[in-house]
Amino acid sequence: MSSIENKRIALFPGTFDPFTIGHQSLVRRGLELVDEIVISIGINDKKLTYFSLEKRMEAIWNLYKDNPRVKVMSYNQLTVDFAKEVGAGFILRGIRTVNDFEYEKTIADVNRKLTGIETFILFTEPEHTHISSSIVRELLRYGKDISQFVPKETRLY
Repeated sequence: MSSIENKRIALFPGTFDPFTIGHQSLVRRGLELVDEIVISIGINDKKLTYFSLEKRMEAIWNLYKDNPRVKVMSYNQLTVDFAKEVGAGFILRGIRTVNDFEYEKTIADVNRKLTGIETFILFTEPEHTHISSSIVRELLRYGKDISQFVPKETRLY
């Protein structure tokens, strides 16, 4: 086996509209467990986004451009199919609440059954549990400053 085949790669899927300091924390902590994380922005035509795909990709890329262990990609297929395509053996997810757990567990069970890909879940750090992309979008809609909720390197907005 080559060293590439031995790499422990995790897919971190999401809409990331926008990418928050909570997401950043999950990537930082996830990198302690795997060799590489592919931040993957899912394209869902049914989901209205605040920022364009290009702007979201650029924002996240700016944050990790100097870290060879993090890649930023987009996809338009089942998450587990994309995980297999990029060689990921794991899916990284974060949960903030008990409600998040129920949802994530159901998807993790289906993904494991379909492909054998394991999901690992990191609990959001307590100081970030109140942060969600939807709350940040709502603040933006009303012209509020979101700087305390997004990494400074991503502030393209």
